[in-house]
Amino acid sequence: MTRNPCLLPAPTTLAPALALTLALGATTALAHTPLCSCYDNGDGTVLCEGGFSDGSSAAGVGIRVLDADDNVVIESEMNEYSEFEFDKPDGDYKVVFDAGPGHDIEIDGSDIVE
Repeated sequence: MTRNPCLLPAPTTLAPALALTLALGATTALAHTPLCSCYDNGDGTVLCEGGFSDGSSAAGVGIRVLDADDNVVIESEMNEYSEFEFDKPDGDYKVVFDAGPGHDIEIDGSDIVE
C-alpha cells in the first residue's frame, strides 16, 4: 500500500507550523489574565478595580462579597469603569472577582487595607 504524497504535509513544513500554533496558543492563553485589587477607603467603604492583562475592561464582570461562612453578603457587577464600591462588612469577609471558569480572584478582607 502506498500513500498519496499530496495528502500528507512534508515533515519539514509540519514542525514549524506546529511550533507556531503552540506559541500563538500560549500567547492567547496568557493575554487575558484577570486582575483585581481592592482598597479600604478609610470611610467604611471598599473600592475594587478590575481588568485584564491585555488591557480589556472588566465592566459587567461579576463580583461577590462573602462572609466568613462563604455566604453571599453582596452580589453585583463591575461598573462601566471596571470598579465596584461597597460598604465594608463587619467581621471577616472576602471579595470574589468572577470572570468565568478558571478566571476568578479571591481577595481576603484582611488583605484589603488603606
